[in-house]
Amino acid sequence: MVGSSHEALHRIFQKDPTLLTRALQRVLHVPFPEPREIAALNVDLTEIEPVERRVDTLLRAETDEGTYLLVVESQGKVDERKRGSWPYYLSYLYEKYRCEPVLLVITQSSKTAEWASRPIRFGLPGWHSLTVRPLVLGPDNVPVIADERTAERDVPLAVLSTMTHGRGPQAPAILESLASALRTIDADSAAVFVQFVDSCLADPQAKQMWRDLMTAIQYFWRHPLAEQVREEGREQGLEQGLEQGLEQGLEQGHIQSRREMTLRILEWRAIPVPDAVRERVETCTDLDQLETWARRAVHATDATELFTED
Repeated sequence: MVGSSHEALHRIFQKDPTLLTRALQRVLHVPFPEPREIAALNVDLTEIEPVERRVDTLLRAETDEGTYLLVVESQGKVDERKRGSWPYYLSYLYEKYRCEPVLLVITQSSKTAEWASRPIRFGLPGWHSLTVRPLVLGPDNVPVIADERTAERDVPLAVLSTMTHGRGPQAPAILESLASALRTIDADSAAVFVQFVDSCLADPQAKQMWRDLMTAIQYFWRHPLAEQVREEGREQGLEQGLEQGLEQGLEQGHIQSRREMTLRILEWRAIPVPDAVRERVETCTDLDQLETWARRAVHATDATELFTED
């Protein structure tokens, strides 16, 4: 399992290496050539035993214009030590592989992105012996994908968008769009992406909403993360009836989670929920109807709009 946002932010490029190329070309507008082949390499850059150095993710891209080493670093906060480590990584990799290294830093913090994008210069002012210009993906340039059709066109990019922007008032629309898009890809890949997103959501409300959404997707219940969610669900009564049959238990869990998610979205968006609305949602047993109400909650300006016919 992915245990942290740091790990998830760079491992998504191991899961889908072509996403890195699209990020360079479309987000950072770098004219990176289209790879014929991309392979993962050993991330260990240790030269002597007492000094251990590792990059987060290292990929080799074969293109018509040559071979490139793509160095992906996940950065959670400002760390001045990296200003020395990153140039070392690049020079060592060039010496070892004789390929052009490209440094890409990914972060969820605008402040960290601004810091990481500053050129690293060594030498005399105006006569620098070495200059490193990191390419940075962060909240200010990764697109916000809050539309279902856009998410379906490029699911890995939608995952990256969710990992970067999954917080604040825009989170419900982002999470809902990605949840729908995950249904269009194979279950194994979707389960991995589910875990990446779960690891990166620092906002407790956003994380809970994501897990509520995932309870409606059958393959998620085969993923290791699902056991953690199920354990939490047992305490809340979400899995009542599983002993009588998995299908029946899952259905009851889906219904209850949809009820809670619908109300949670409204409350999260600071929309008052009258008692009549709350009672109608909490007594509904139609899963399709609850899913419709949950989608409406993402965009509603008044709680009664849940029940407005399309």
